[in-house]
Amino acid sequence: MLRIALPKGRLGEKAYKALATAGYPCPELLEDNRRLIFENPGAGVQYFLVKPSDVSVYVEHGAADAGIVGKDILLEYEPDVYELFDLHMGKCRMCVAGPDAFRDTHTRALRVATKFPHIASRYFESQSREIEIIHLNGSIELAPLVGLSDVIVDIVETGTTLRENGLSVLETVVPVSARFIANKASFKFKGDEIRHVLDGLKSCLSEKD
Repeated sequence: MLRIALPKGRLGEKAYKALATAGYPCPELLEDNRRLIFENPGAGVQYFLVKPSDVSVYVEHGAADAGIVGKDILLEYEPDVYELFDLHMGKCRMCVAGPDAFRDTHTRALRVATKFPHIASRYFESQSREIEIIHLNGSIELAPLVGLSDVIVDIVETGTTLRENGLSVLETVVPVSARFIANKASFKFKGDEIRHVLDGLKSCLSEKD
């Protein structure tokens, strides 16, 4: 049975619908319950529902053979997995954002609040900009409003939350979307099964386009 890790939330729901359309349904997954593991022996698939940032951990360590995860997670944690396909869903941007009136004077280290310290560090390092990382786990938009940071690096989808808090996008770091990934050992021993899922996803998603 092929084990697939799905992120909880909207992205996981979209990903499951694509997988079901591709021939890997598991109706129990849509029921109102608190279960985390669902399987359909007839389709040869078992799904895990996990925190989005944990999908790559389950796949990298072989608890799941494959998974669907945001590109932001792959860039931040750099797991040792195969990135097989861009599903073109869950599209957003990793951005530098700050107060509308902010201007970087380059006279001191830039204070950057973020959930993604590695992405932020690599981005500003590529610009030879000295920064101070402030690692937060939530309410990132609050940091520049109360003087904790000058700017933030975070995921931006519509930009509504930024605008409502007097912030705006200053720079786009990288576009982000969901990716289909696989464990390297699983790809060696279950390659046919994984490729079959991959082909099914490509087919059903291309039909939508």
